[in-house]
Amino acid sequence: MKNHQVEVDNSRGRVALNFAPLFNVAVPFVDRHLQEGRADKLAIRTNHGVEVTFGELAENVNRCGNALLGLGINPGERVIMIVKDCAEFFYCFWGAIKAGLIPVPVNTLLRAKDYAYIIADSGCAAVVYSSEFADEVKTALGQLENQPACCLLVEGENDSLQSRIAAAAVDLEPAPATAEDDCFWLYSSGSTGSPKGAVHRHRDMVVASQFYGVQVLGIKEKDVCFSAAKLFFAYGLGNGMTFPLWIGASTVLYDARPTPQSTFETIE
Repeated sequence: MKNHQVEVDNSRGRVALNFAPLFNVAVPFVDRHLQEGRADKLAIRTNHGVEVTFGELAENVNRCGNALLGLGINPGERVIMIVKDCAEFFYCFWGAIKAGLIPVPVNTLLRAKDYAYIIADSGCAAVVYSSEFADEVKTALGQLENQPACCLLVEGENDSLQSRIAAAAVDLEPAPATAEDDCFWLYSSGSTGSPKGAVHRHRDMVVASQFYGVQVLGIKEKDVCFSAAKLFFAYGLGNGMTFPLWIGASTVLYDARPTPQSTFETIE
């Protein structure tokens, strides 16, 4: 089996997943679609009319991975993402993984004291945040004795994630990893105490996408997916990103807090 590939084996009457010894999950979720002829197919559409093809997604994932490495973040270090549902969420999440970094998407509805706790607890090297959450993030950072090495706005022409992506190199080799290595973290809600950082492996998104997204929900390549649950939720991460990416479907992103009315309007 080629490096970074996973085989879905149906030969024995039940589905089994076989992972290559060298396996970075960004390759089957992002790069694979170029090899399978989906470069011009729509991967993402946002409520602001932004459209991103699978080819553009792969390019921006590479650029973002290079941009994050250019900040001096080392392999295995955490990148806190306080990012709304937008194309840059995809770029940052998958770019970090492909570059060997650990993305940590965080609930965008939290307040400064919660962000301060998570930033400190994670020992992150960087915080990337959307402008809507700037006040809470800046207040959180002001409460910390030890600051992350880098704090970067998503949007903007001057030293933002967007501007760094635009200026970064387009080629990025996947960082070496195995299916069992740490890939990303998600924090619990903290309903029984302080939030806990749950560590997910490179194999875990494949398992969830195949055994639940494909075999339970029945998602197909022709489908268009929309999730009212946001990407920072484990369920929203699947519905809105990993399930459609795994099968080559398209996804629709809504960047504000969903309401019944906005959800029906988005579906329509």
